[in-house]
Amino acid sequence: MLDLVFSVLCSSLIFVIFKLFDTYGVQTLFAIITNYMVACITGLLLYREPIDFASIPSKNWFLGTVFLGILFIVIFNIMAKTAQKVGVSVASVATKMSLVIPVIVGVFAYQEQLSFLKIAGILLALAAVYFTSVKQKSLVIAKDVLLLPILVFLGSGTIDASIKYFQETQLEVQEYPIFSATVFAAAACTGLVFITIKSFGTPLKINLKNILGGIALGIPNYFSIFFLLRALQNENWNSASIFTINNVAIVMFSTLLGIVLFKERLSIKNWGGILLAVISILLVALY
Repeated sequence: MLDLVFSVLCSSLIFVIFKLFDTYGVQTLFAIITNYMVACITGLLLYREPIDFASIPSKNWFLGTVFLGILFIVIFNIMAKTAQKVGVSVASVATKMSLVIPVIVGVFAYQEQLSFLKIAGILLALAAVYFTSVKQKSLVIAKDVLLLPILVFLGSGTIDASIKYFQETQLEVQEYPIFSATVFAAAACTGLVFITIKSFGTPLKINLKNILGGIALGIPNYFSIFFLLRALQNENWNSASIFTINNVAIVMFSTLLGIVLFKERLSIKNWGGILLAVISILLVALY
């Protein structure tokens, strides 16, 4: 339970840091690449075994980390485009509603059992994500950009389902730090290629502010994955419960942080979403 709490706290902190990037003029793309490097270094420092870098490519999970690393960068950029062209609310809803993908995978691939109340809790969780995230009166998506939120939904769900797959079939507990570090290293390498290409059109500023932003982002980013992997070990909860609670709690807590730290205003619909989030968490966690 504590691992899940820490994962939620770290993930929610990421949203706060992104918000602060706008306030302090941090160049997001550069900070993102720096963040992946910092996250990788954090994982290497926490790995208690001697590190044999030459042996990492021979690990069963290595190709999977490369896949996840590339997916991290690709989905991040699609999320950014979705937020810009369709709206932040749509991007947020598409990201968090993707919890249905690892839930379905857990039921069919790992024969996880869901009680009626857990199913009700998951459905309430989807409603909670929608109502908590939506800031405008309605979500109207033009047909020509409809593909963007669909890709965010599928990509985010694939990331969560893949993390569960590696935790279930490929990883030993002591390998969590080095696995996470390798994922972030792959993301950093992919990002460096992307940033090099992009820099021809938009010069990136290498300055202390951008580097500090990346460091501030990288540490909670690493621990959000690390603690999620540990939470998935919980024998009392299946992955459907873990992913539902994790995603809904992140939406709820980050929304509350927005109120406290940035004086954001919530509509009645948003408050209703938070109430639904609490109810859904209780149903999924207790039944």
